[in-house]
Amino acid sequence: MRNNSVGIVGLGYVGLPLAVEFCRAQFQVIGVDIDDERLAFLRQGRSYIADVASQDIQEFVNSDCLCPSADFSPLREVEGISICVPTPLRKTREPDVSYVIAAAENISRILHTGQLVILESTVYPGATESLVTPILEKSGLKAGRDFYLAFSPERIDPGNHSVQFKEIPKLVGGINEESTHRAVEFYQRVFDKVIPMTSAKEAEMAKLLENTFRAVNIGLVNELAMMAHYMGINIWEVIEAAATKPFGFMPFYPGPGWGGHCIPIDPVYLSWRAKLDGLDTEFIDYAIKINNHMPQYVVDRVANLLNEQGKPLHGSRLLILGISYKRDVADIRESPALPILTSLVQKHALVTYYDPYVPYLEYDGLVLKSQHLDKKLFSDQDCVIIITDHSCLDYKFIVEHSSLILDTRNATRSLQQYSTHIHLL
Repeated sequence: MRNNSVGIVGLGYVGLPLAVEFCRAQFQVIGVDIDDERLAFLRQGRSYIADVASQDIQEFVNSDCLCPSADFSPLREVEGISICVPTPLRKTREPDVSYVIAAAENISRILHTGQLVILESTVYPGATESLVTPILEKSGLKAGRDFYLAFSPERIDPGNHSVQFKEIPKLVGGINEESTHRAVEFYQRVFDKVIPMTSAKEAEMAKLLENTFRAVNIGLVNELAMMAHYMGINIWEVIEAAATKPFGFMPFYPGPGWGGHCIPIDPVYLSWRAKLDGLDTEFIDYAIKINNHMPQYVVDRVANLLNEQGKPLHGSRLLILGISYKRDVADIRESPALPILTSLVQKHALVTYYDPYVPYLEYDGLVLKSQHLDKKLFSDQDCVIIITDHSCLDYKFIVEHSSLILDTRNATRSLQQYSTHIHLL
C-alpha cells in the first residue's frame, strides 16, 4: 500500500511539525486531535506552535493537504499512522500512558490490513510491543503480519532553528523485521536520514538514553553549582575554563531546575521500568533528586539574599523574569519557574512575572498576567529573579534599574563586573 497519505494522532509540539513536514513531502495528512481549540486554530490557518509558521498552516489547510479532525474514521484510508500524543507523569511520578492507550484503542477500531502504525510518543522500553500491540490486535489483525508496528522517537528541540526538522536523523525500530522495513521506507520519503534499529525496544531505549544522559549531567553541574557557591567559586567561569579543553569534556550549565516535555520525564520512565525488573537506578535517581531540588534552592537563595539586606521574604516584592522552561519558547511544561512561583507565594511574597511568550498564567490556583516592563516596575522590586534568559530582554536596562538580582542563567555575564547587586546561582 503506497498512497502518500498519513494520519497524525496528536497535533502538539511533536505532531504538528511532523504533519507540516509530511505536507511538504506532498502527503495528504489527516491530523486528529481531541482539543477543539487546536482544531479551530488550524481550520483558521493559524499555528499555536512557535516553530510552525501560520503561513504554512494556512497554505496546507487551504489546499486540503492538511485536514484537521476530531474523528478517527478518516484514518481508515491512510497508508500510515503516527501516534504523537503526550506521555506525562502522574502526580505519583509514575508514567501516564493513558493518551497512548486511548489513541491505540481508537486506531484499533479503524485499522485494516497493510496499514503501518508508528508510535512517536516517548515510552518505557518494551511499551510498543507489550502495551500497544495487544490493543491494536483487538482489530482481529495480527501485528507484524496483517499490519505493521514500529517505534520512532521524536527528537525535536523547540526553539532550535539551526537544524531543520527533516535533517534530524530518524531512528526506527519495528516489532519485527518487516515492520522496521516498512517504517524505514515510509519515513525515508520525508526525512533526510532514517536509521533502522534491531527492534522497537532499542529505539525506545535510545530516546531515553539521549535525555537521561542530559539529565544526569545537568544534575552533576547543579550539584557542583551549589557546592561552588558555598566555597565562593564562580561555577560559570569554571565551566567555561573546562570547556577550552578540545577533547574529553562537554559543557553543561546549571539552572533553576529542569523543564520541558523530555528531560524531566524520560529518566523517570527509565527508572520506573527498571524497578519493575527489580533493578536499582541509584545514579539516575540521584540526578532526578538534585534537579527536582533546584527550585527550592532558588527560593532559599532569594530568602537569604533578602535576609542579608534585613528584609523578610514575607511581604517582599519579587519579579520573576521568564516563566517558560526554555529561552525563546512559550512552553511551560515542567518549567522550574512554576514551583518557584508557587513556593514564593506560599511564603507570602508579593510575586509578579514577565514573559513575552506567556502573557497569561493560570497555575496551581494562581491567575497572573505578564507585567509591562518599565523603570518603575524594576525599582519597586526587592529582588528580580532571572529564571528564563529570553534573548529579547534588555539585561543592561534590568541591571541599571534593579536593586537586587538573582541570575540563575548567567544572563548578565557581560554586566557583572560593573555591578555588585547581581548574584549568580
